[in-house]
Amino acid sequence: MRFDTILIGGGLASLVCGIKLQRAGQKCLIVSAGQNALHFSSGTFGLLGRLPDGTAVSNPLEELGKLPGTHPYSKIGPVKVSEYAAEVKDFFNSCGVRLHGVAAQEGSEVSPNGYRLTPMGVLQPSWLAMEDVTLLPSKDELKWRKALIVNFYGFLDFNASFIAEGLWKIGVESRVETVKIEDVETLRKNPADMRSVGVARLMAKEKNWKDFGGMVRGLLSGEDLVIVPAVFGFGDQVIVEWLREMIPADVMFIGTMPPSVPGIRTQILLKKAFESAGGTFLPGDTALDPLFSGTSVAGIHTANLGSIVLSADRYVLASGNLFGKGLEATPNRVYEPVFGLDTDFPADRSKWCDPDFFALQEFAGFGVLCDDSFKAFKDGRTVDNLYVAGAEVGGCNPLYEGSGAGVSIMTAMSVADSILHGN
Repeated sequence: MRFDTILIGGGLASLVCGIKLQRAGQKCLIVSAGQNALHFSSGTFGLLGRLPDGTAVSNPLEELGKLPGTHPYSKIGPVKVSEYAAEVKDFFNSCGVRLHGVAAQEGSEVSPNGYRLTPMGVLQPSWLAMEDVTLLPSKDELKWRKALIVNFYGFLDFNASFIAEGLWKIGVESRVETVKIEDVETLRKNPADMRSVGVARLMAKEKNWKDFGGMVRGLLSGEDLVIVPAVFGFGDQVIVEWLREMIPADVMFIGTMPPSVPGIRTQILLKKAFESAGGTFLPGDTALDPLFSGTSVAGIHTANLGSIVLSADRYVLASGNLFGKGLEATPNRVYEPVFGLDTDFPADRSKWCDPDFFALQEFAGFGVLCDDSFKAFKDGRTVDNLYVAGAEVGGCNPLYEGSGAGVSIMTAMSVADSILHGN
């Protein structure tokens, strides 16, 4: 089976790159093993929340010059990153994923960082957010004084007490209430079913979300903010808008323990956009046993297709780092399992992580060695037709920097442009 480009990985980087290539007239295949980082998404996209030295970032595009030369943004270049950043909202909107940010400064097309309230009740910087996620322009100036936090009875993946404590620390008085929805109560018979996706499927029913909205409205007692778990709009985001109309207060949807309903919705919509453009998506399959011709990839196999060879002019590896199993580790080394590519990690294992959970963890920045156009290295030589995109590119620490989605999107767009321009 022959394609123009084969992409390995079904997450954000692979889908963005694949959509851009497919819309430009290429014939693309995505091989996806299963869940990816989108399933753990907060519903926000970070471009750059802090520099490697820990300095907080307010306007990411103004700080790009302070990043090391090995950082993916430095390889792309500040001018090109700014151009891509200006395209992001329109690109995702064309895929049905509506994003918003805080108001951009005069003369700029790109939003600065805003702040989202996390499930731990802490304000964290975020660049863009899905429409059902509230972004605050400042962490110091909150317009609310009293909050009502509403959870489903017995739903343990949404810790309302953490949020209440966090709000109290920033000056917002809050109280917690629970509601019972008959359909949701049936999930409690099996704790494994009482998860965000199970609740979200039931709350897609008109009767259930209307009952929920009515119960919340009846619980209000002078609060100007209502906080609820982000389990609405699994299949149709308009439910979020209807709930906001029903409830006479500002409504904030906050993420639950994974899986993430907004993240899954994003993947579904991006996959639909890729397939609508003519792309082929292989779910639940794993790339393996690549074929090489000199310094080029000649083809790959997959676990499900057996002896069938999938070949293409170009290949994109976007299967994530250690978290997404795009990299694997032994006690002594970190390796890339599909192509055997060169990886970047300290030889001293004691430097892989820090005992302080909240410190910079070096392992989150391990990646595949690649050149400035994101072509991968194998045995010290560039693989002519194999690119790397997303968290697997290395050279940064997306978790510490708050740059995970930004790195995925920017490298995906850069790789797509390189392929389309024949670089």
